[in-house]
Amino acid sequence: MYNSAKNSVNQCFSFTNVLFFALVVFCCFSKAQANDTSLSNSRPNIIFVLTDDQGMGDLSGTGNPIVKTPNIDAFAKNSVRFNDFQVSPTCAPSRAAIMSGRHPLEVGVSHTILQRERMALDVITFPQTLQQAGYKTGLFGKWHLGDEEEYLPQNRGFDEVLMFGAGGIGQYSLGDFKANTKNPYFDNVLLYNDTIVQTEGFSTDLFFDASLAWIKQQIDAEQPYFAYVSLNAPHGPMYAPDSYKRRFLEQGLDKSSAARYGMVENIDDNLGDMMQTLKKWGALKNTLIIFMTDNGMSMAPIKKGSQKIMPYNAGMKGRKNTPWEGGTHVPSYWYWEGILQENIDVESLAAHIDLYKTFSDLAGAKIPKSKLPPTGRSLVPLLENKKATWPDRKLFVHKGRWDDNRKNKMTREENKFNNGAVRTEQWRLVYTLNKGEVEYFLSDINKDPAETINLAKQYPEVIKELTAAYNNWWDSTKQYLVNEQLPEITAENQPFTLKYNKQLKEKGIPNWKPNL
Repeated sequence: MYNSAKNSVNQCFSFTNVLFFALVVFCCFSKAQANDTSLSNSRPNIIFVLTDDQGMGDLSGTGNPIVKTPNIDAFAKNSVRFNDFQVSPTCAPSRAAIMSGRHPLEVGVSHTILQRERMALDVITFPQTLQQAGYKTGLFGKWHLGDEEEYLPQNRGFDEVLMFGAGGIGQYSLGDFKANTKNPYFDNVLLYNDTIVQTEGFSTDLFFDASLAWIKQQIDAEQPYFAYVSLNAPHGPMYAPDSYKRRFLEQGLDKSSAARYGMVENIDDNLGDMMQTLKKWGALKNTLIIFMTDNGMSMAPIKKGSQKIMPYNAGMKGRKNTPWEGGTHVPSYWYWEGILQENIDVESLAAHIDLYKTFSDLAGAKIPKSKLPPTGRSLVPLLENKKATWPDRKLFVHKGRWDDNRKNKMTREENKFNNGAVRTEQWRLVYTLNKGEVEYFLSDINKDPAETINLAKQYPEVIKELTAAYNNWWDSTKQYLVNEQLPEITAENQPFTLKYNKQLKEKGIPNWKPNL
């Protein structure tokens, strides 16, 4: 009896062990499966909305008391927010870094004009990498990385292109179509793939509508895609539809400020409409949508009657075209319904150079070998876990623009410490020149985001370490500056002007609108 009971107990114990072991194996297998379904190679559609000259302070959600951006605010609330996202101080450099995954000075971009905005042809862009992974790619709006044929986005990885020339609509002397000087931002002449076309309506509305029309084609074809909605707004000159300016004019704001904030609110409405349209199409569950800006705020003081009010800049020092936090710290919001966690703050130091590897990682795309490979990091670990291991890093800033025979006539070497900076997780070291002497401003950026207290004298060892790294980086960039000393091109000889005159003579300029 005892032996029989003992055998039964042993059998039960053995069964329990087997069951426990099976559960352990199942849990480990399930965990492995979860890891296998990580974001890497998840192949989402990607929509990247990039605005121009809009700063951290140009959102009601970040505290702006004048402008209202409910759609962007709601988008941000539902997103993964990179709270320390760094870009370049001006537009062409930021775009070069995004496309190449490298610092702009490492791909030949040292200005926004004078042919120094042309991204080196040795760069294999991330859209080209996505194309090789089976993605269709579209650009709608601003390119600003060269208007010569070989530099155009059509030859740098984009299947669909609707763009203007130079860095802004109406910048005829710098390369845009002369027709756009008459009524900038409305009824523009644009390049659509290989044909110059006449469009209707406000430019921001048009770029959103054109992107959605193209996106619908990709959805219907069950084709993975990358859509780059690269807006010119709210870059100057300041133009907006009357309905968007009215509220600000009624409050007594000057026309320029009313138009700029009107442009911001128009962007907000368009983003809201895009999200509703994607939801109606059932496209949110397989689409990553990113909202970002290209550099810090650019806005003149607001005039209200006899008052002059400094525009709200989220408490940051500096703005566009400066090496301070206000010149390079931008919003970066990432939303993917049901996949990314919502309302998440990522505090790790991230940057525009990280987008290349991130998009390639998501798409399961193998980055081709090239002379100028991307040097950033994939943000996928942080998208999966905001506390993922993320080693400290040094990010270098320099606004370029040396020796342009305009505002800066000094040489590159004379400009080495003229508006440069180094960022790490803790520190921001800014270099400026005062009568030829280098001045150092060191901030503990997390404790002092407004950069009010200079700690340079208290931490000479930090100055020494960061400056040594900066020196090495600066010296390494000289070999990459392939666009220096190029001749300035007159307006009538700019590539888009020549292309326009040729097409006008041969077949005219057809009307075009998106089929949405």
